Amino acid sequence: MCGIVGYIGSRSAQQVLLSGLAKLEYRGYDSAGVAIMDGPAALGGAIQVRKKAGKLANLSGELLAAPLTGTLGIGHTRWATHGLPNDTNAHPHATEDGRLVIIHNGIIENYLTLKEGLTARGHVFLSQTDSEVLAHLIEEKYDLVSGNLYEAVRQALGEVRGAYGIVVTHQDHREIVAARTVSPLVMGVGEGEMFLASDVPALLPYTRQMVFLHDGDMVVLSDDGFRVTDLAGNSVARTIEQIDWDAEAAEKGGYDTYMLKEIYEQPTALTNTLIGRLHDDTGEVNLDIDLDPTSFKRISIIACGTAYYAGLVGEYLIEQLARIPVEVDVASEYRYRDPLVSKDTLAIVISQSGETIDTLEALREAKRGGARTLGIINAKGSSMTRELDDTLYIHAGPEIGVASTKAYTSMVGAMLMLALWLARARGTLTQEAGKELLHAARALPRLVEEALEPARVERIKAVAEKYAHARDYLFLGRGVNAPTALEGALKLKEISYIHAEGYAAGEMKHGPIALIDASLPVVVVATESRLLEKTISNVQEVRARGGQVILLLSDGDTENAQHGEEVLYVPRAHEMVSPVVNVVALQLLSYFTASHLGKDVDKPRNLAKSVTVE
Repeated sequence: MCGIVGYIGSRSAQQVLLSGLAKLEYRGYDSAGVAIMDGPAALGGAIQVRKKAGKLANLSGELLAAPLTGTLGIGHTRWATHGLPNDTNAHPHATEDGRLVIIHNGIIENYLTLKEGLTARGHVFLSQTDSEVLAHLIEEKYDLVSGNLYEAVRQALGEVRGAYGIVVTHQDHREIVAARTVSPLVMGVGEGEMFLASDVPALLPYTRQMVFLHDGDMVVLSDDGFRVTDLAGNSVARTIEQIDWDAEAAEKGGYDTYMLKEIYEQPTALTNTLIGRLHDDTGEVNLDIDLDPTSFKRISIIACGTAYYAGLVGEYLIEQLARIPVEVDVASEYRYRDPLVSKDTLAIVISQSGETIDTLEALREAKRGGARTLGIINAKGSSMTRELDDTLYIHAGPEIGVASTKAYTSMVGAMLMLALWLARARGTLTQEAGKELLHAARALPRLVEEALEPARVERIKAVAEKYAHARDYLFLGRGVNAPTALEGALKLKEISYIHAEGYAAGEMKHGPIALIDASLPVVVVATESRLLEKTISNVQEVRARGGQVILLLSDGDTENAQHGEEVLYVPRAHEMVSPVVNVVALQLLSYFTASHLGKDVDKPRNLAKSVTVE
């Protein structure tokens, strides 16, 4: 997602910032900008800001033609969340007098409330972004604390709700103040110079000495060093680490593969998808789309592959919560069955890339029939987004691994938000139930982080390696987790090349039960749900025929552990949000199976990240 670079030292800040932002282009962005201080205010210096929509080359060309001089600066590449991707909404953002400048990754949930107060007190806003609110809020605190920039940032963040990686500088101070919660920041330590970035690749040309900031950390950078505190102002010790990664390893964040990195990025991706749209204090869901939730009588969900399985989860959620009839179609078949479409139909297409040709053609077929169209899309500016009536971006960030992980969980998160939004608008969900589900959805980033705890991961790895040489696998689930079984089977097929099938558990006795013998691992999603007893009955049918049961159970369920040869525990979650938590274990099971077999998990044979031909 967005990229951050900061520098203070003796080098040309412009050169360092442009070089660092170029190293972060793989993260995806739609605008870029820099702010460079050309000297201390006491000597007539000022902060100069340049920013441009589009590719970094647009900004670089402008700066090469008219360079900015100075040895302190901050730079940013933006992936738009609030406000259109244009020059004005690009970062950095400055206060009215231009003396204080900020860049920001993340989402400020309560920015509208803060903005209303600031506007009432005379602040003038130029952009549509939530980030600009931070500049004005810090400026206000700066005047109250007698020009202490660190203290102004600290006090301002005390009023902020949301996720952020924020970097601030002021014309009257030769220092950079930064802080993070959820959005990553890493410092680079040099001789008489300091660096800051959202990811390691930006810093490798200049230093291998890195300090990784933790959630709740604040840092002040000067020419000769840094100091770290928590948000309460208490000093914090952070270790300087020697990084020996090459360029490709740096882009992978030190992980062996992009896929593993993206599995671990899921808490952040879910934060970007959900937080800022689900409001705990009011119980509101804000999707920022123009769709009238009462203007249609039925929904068609259209997608391919992993996105199709996200659609199946969405079908369950929408019908259960909003009580609207839903059908889910494989996009490659949709237009060839002459579907019944009318103006009473909402067609929802789901795609990570927004370029999948089968889904794009299905979208066009739905539009020809008069349907209103909504897309759940990751990539901005894609072909689908130009043809859709409404788009709900998932903000998962670039996904390099061919086998989708963080995009899938973000798509399911988006379907959950949509179901809640429709249910509230159509009056099919009580306020109490709605708040319970909203709270459960907001907990997903934390629950997925718990699902990635080292002990859980090591346990999954051990099970994966035990069964890595199986010829076949069966995955079973029920209710909202039936699609989880399908997605688990798909992941294993995609990257390990082991034949795997996913089924609704109740369907097993209608055919697949004939395959079960002592050599067949059977993964059963049996986490807490209304159908848990029935699922355990299906497990008994498998065990009676010698199948090797790998049970996925909710934390604390010791009673049902006896029914599996192997048990994988996942964090306990509300049934309606559990597919997001449960699938993480299945992603890891597939990953470690493929790795043990020596497969290229990032580039599995015969597969492409985006299928753009029929």
